[in-house]
Order: sequence, then C-alpha cells, then structure tokens
Amino acid sequence: MSETTHQTFETDGVPIKAWTRGVPFESEAEQQVRRLATLPFLHKWVAVMPDVHAGKGATVGSVIATNGAIIPAAVGVDIGCGMIAVETTLTASQLPDDLKGIRSAIEAAVPHGRTNNGGPGDRGAWGDAPERVQKAWAELAPRYEAIVKENPSIGRGTSFGHLGTLGTGNHFIEVCLDERDRVWFMLHSGSRGVGNRIGSHFIDLAKKDMKRWFINLPDADLAYIPDGSETFGQYWRALAWAQDFARTNRALMMEATIMAVRTSGLLPSFELTNEAVNCHHNYVSKEHHFGKDVWVTRKGAVRAGEGELGIIPGSMGAKSFIVRGLGNRDSFCSCSHGAGRKMSRSAAKRAFSIEDHARMTAGIECRKDEDVIDETPGAYKSIDDVMHAQRDLVEVVRTLRQVVCVKG
Repeated sequence: MSETTHQTFETDGVPIKAWTRGVPFESEAEQQVRRLATLPFLHKWVAVMPDVHAGKGATVGSVIATNGAIIPAAVGVDIGCGMIAVETTLTASQLPDDLKGIRSAIEAAVPHGRTNNGGPGDRGAWGDAPERVQKAWAELAPRYEAIVKENPSIGRGTSFGHLGTLGTGNHFIEVCLDERDRVWFMLHSGSRGVGNRIGSHFIDLAKKDMKRWFINLPDADLAYIPDGSETFGQYWRALAWAQDFARTNRALMMEATIMAVRTSGLLPSFELTNEAVNCHHNYVSKEHHFGKDVWVTRKGAVRAGEGELGIIPGSMGAKSFIVRGLGNRDSFCSCSHGAGRKMSRSAAKRAFSIEDHARMTAGIECRKDEDVIDETPGAYKSIDDVMHAQRDLVEVVRTLRQVVCVKG
C-alpha cells in the first residue's frame, strides 16, 4: 500500500512515527513517548499506534524495538494480555430473542471478577479446577517452579487457581455477529495474578539496578534490564512463561465458553470454522527488523506481519474487527490493540451515569451498573477513526458487533 498515514516527530533521541492522524494524541502520552525515545538502546524509532494513551511505565499503544535491553514496565504487569476469537456455523436467526440465558451460562462456566481481595473464596478464581485446567497447569508447572526457585516472591499468590479465568477491568467475553450475521465468540484476558507478580518483581529489580549503577533516567519507570545479565535471563524465562500462561488461559476460557453455550439448551447444534485467532498485545518477542535481530515490546499493540490475522476490539458498544496485517515495516509490522481510552477510569466515572451507560450499550446483553461505567463506550476513542488512521497497517477481514458482553 503506497499511502503513508503516519506522522513523524523529531525528539532528543530517536524519532517517533505515530499513526495518529484524526485521533487524539494527548500531550501526556506524547511527552511520555518523547522521554522513552531518549534511551540509547532503541532501534530506529518508536512506533505509536492510533489507540495511544498514557500508561504506567510506557505509553499504551507503543511498539518499542530495542537492542541489548528490555524495559519491564514497558511490557507491563498483564504480560501476554491479548485476544482470542472463533467463528461458528451459527447465524443470528438461531440466537434466542432473550440473550440473558446465554450470558448467564457463560458467567457460570468461567470464573470472573474479584471478591475477598483475591483471598479464599474469590469468585474470580477456581475453588476446584476442572480436569482440563489441571492438565493444562501440569504442562506449565515445571517451568513455573523453576522461575519461583530463582525468584521466590513470584510464588506468593494465586497461579494455578487463575488459569482459565477472566479477571476484571477491560477483560471481557463476548458473543458477536459479523457483517454476514455469522456468530463469533471473542474474549480478552491475560496472565492474571501471576503475570502481575512477575512484572512487578522485575520492574522493581530494574529500578534498584538503575540506582545501584547510578543511571539517571527521564522517568524511573523506564528502568531497563541489560541483555546478557543474570537478571535478564531470569526475566526472559519468566516473561516467556507468562506469555504462554496467558495464551493457554484464553484457550481454556474459549473452550469453557463454547461448552457452556452448547450445553445451555438455548441453541441448535453448531461447529467451529477454521477462522480462529489467538494473539497477544502486551508482550515481547525477538524479531528481525531493518537488518538487526532486536527485542520488540508491544505495549498495547498487535503483530501485523503480512498476512497475519489479528483482533482489534472496540469498546462495549462499538464494533470490533478481525484484521489481516499488511506487514508495514515502519510500524515494526504492528497495529493497534483496540480503540484506546480517551479518558481515565476515574474521569469516566465522573462523566457518565448509569443511564448514559445503558443508552450507549442499548441492544447488548451486558452489565449496566455503576461498577462498569469506567468501561462505557464514551470513555474510548472512536474505533472507526482508529481504523482509518491505520489503514496502511491492516485490512479488515470481518467486522463484528457485540450482542452479549460478560465483564468481571
């Protein structure tokens, strides 16, 4: 595709290439990226996606290629967070008029939310995990035990009990219809409590090392771990494991969702098609870009290599997209991971009422209470504007609209 949709910002370090034409690029986020751009080990430039907004440590919607180091806070604490979607042979006409039963069946099958401060009896964790979860954990457990042996604090919390569970915040499970009225199941989640502990632990270690080595950074959250160090090896092993945990977590939840809907008695028999996607959007991978093998950190971004399928969800009341990457080298073969927030959670709660939320989610079977107002559609950027801004990064394969949304 010959059209170039990004704009370039010069900085005191490497340039910023931002796919932000026609979408908000708040000053706080821009300044955050500019601080990041001054680090000496960045490769070529920082790529900024159209769903960009300020985050902790690094800007959400940024793609950071590094040579010789990884910034743990740029990866964040929901390591491996991402999306999974599957197409079915069901059509809209086969769904019941009242979708509450479908939502209830999914909610009963997948632990979600958080109670008791995450302690005993937390509704968001398994009390007695099913056999398929136990089997999946048995495959993950040996590497986890080795990670905990190196860094014992990572083991102080729920791990196995969170495998196959949704969590809170912007995580969701949805039933969607595409432009042909074909039914899809889609969900969003990551590495849960154990990913948080891994991320937090190594962010803290990196900050301590910066102080010990007298390295002054423009932002303490840009503390990094040099490749080749003992800590780097430990971090990469833990990071790769958490990414595998997150991918397995999504697959288990999708399996439970499909099983719950199939056995609900509310739908006719159906099959899954070959159209399925499971992609990370908070993660690190080793990739080759512009002549070098580098670490690529996608903080709220999806890999969009040529022909690769990805998922870009909107908010609770907006469209979502199955996309195919165009392999744009300037973006390090990446695209946005969603619509992107245009206001903070606290600002959204001040700005919108339950009535506003109900109006913006009309026609969708979902929660309509004050605890989800921070996730209301008005808190997010226009997904149409976001998609237009990155038209040289991806092409749309399917356009989805939600009819059921389960939130933690």
